[in-house]
Amino acid sequence: MISRTSIYVAAGRAVGAREPDPSVRNPDYLAETLLGDPSTLDVDHPAVRALSLGYDEAMKDVEVVSTVRMMTIRTRFIDDALERAIAGGATQVVILGAGFDSHAYRCQELLAPVNVFEVDRQAMQTLKTQRVNDVLGGPPANLTYVAIDFQHEDLRGALTRHGYDPEQRTFFILEGVTMYVPEEVLRGTFRFVGSHPPGSSIVFDFVYRAMIDMLARIDMASIPEAQKPFVQRFLNLIKDEPWVFGIPVGREREFLAEFGLELREAFAVGGEESLKRYVTKADGTQVGAQAIAEAMARMAQRAGAAGQSPPPAQQMSPEQMREQQRLMAYQLAEAIVSG
Repeated sequence: MISRTSIYVAAGRAVGAREPDPSVRNPDYLAETLLGDPSTLDVDHPAVRALSLGYDEAMKDVEVVSTVRMMTIRTRFIDDALERAIAGGATQVVILGAGFDSHAYRCQELLAPVNVFEVDRQAMQTLKTQRVNDVLGGPPANLTYVAIDFQHEDLRGALTRHGYDPEQRTFFILEGVTMYVPEEVLRGTFRFVGSHPPGSSIVFDFVYRAMIDMLARIDMASIPEAQKPFVQRFLNLIKDEPWVFGIPVGREREFLAEFGLELREAFAVGGEESLKRYVTKADGTQVGAQAIAEAMARMAQRAGAAGQSPPPAQQMSPEQMREQQRLMAYQLAEAIVSG
């Protein structure tokens, strides 16, 4: 099965790579090339449709802005962690649930001295390798494809059969995966990472259990009309690829410690720290800020015209908004194997 999520997140990276300001541009300049013609992609998502528009026009849609900002933060955070890992002596990179990940192709100079392994299901890898052969002339010599479903097959064994050495310092990328994987599988994956030499590391995103529970309780009748299309589209996406796992709120450090991993950094995607670091321009404005402000104004106007209360976010104090955002947002984290 081809992951629909892998398509729309790559589309978000591709649109973000068109940003004119290099200081807040998504560095994944190969995302659009690997995706190809958007009309052939059977995914109904604003970021996919945005590939057919100019950048300024695309960024008028607040849903496109949301995806672009999230993917820019994720991509740049992972790139920073990858550079640190290589500088720190990692000699292997493993990309789990690789999808349309482009690190092996766009970071060839950085990754020249290491071995890279892309792990994904056979159907996804067949599509990926076809695109790589067609548009890039084939993979780099230091890249190995490992076609398994690591939810049901032995990850260590499959990697080892493909020349992987678990005794080497390794950097793992687990992007857009943890929420889709049953807890026992995820624990096994982190246990495998923690069995590597000290200094090995992993970068991953996750959600809190509160988000999983909230999604299970959503009542569309209670959602403001202006938000219903976005909420329904999101629910349709995760219906096909359901979210099943979230870390207990604020327990990521303890969770990782069970596997010999030490949390280096974690923050909310879209939170104050991530926005300041990755999507704020030199003039102080943020990517997509105008579209977000206009969308909030329209929501308030519609609510007022209908005699409804303002959207909940507008009724919260800044502290309450930050806490709500922390609980419901994607989280990004980097952890190292403690020695």
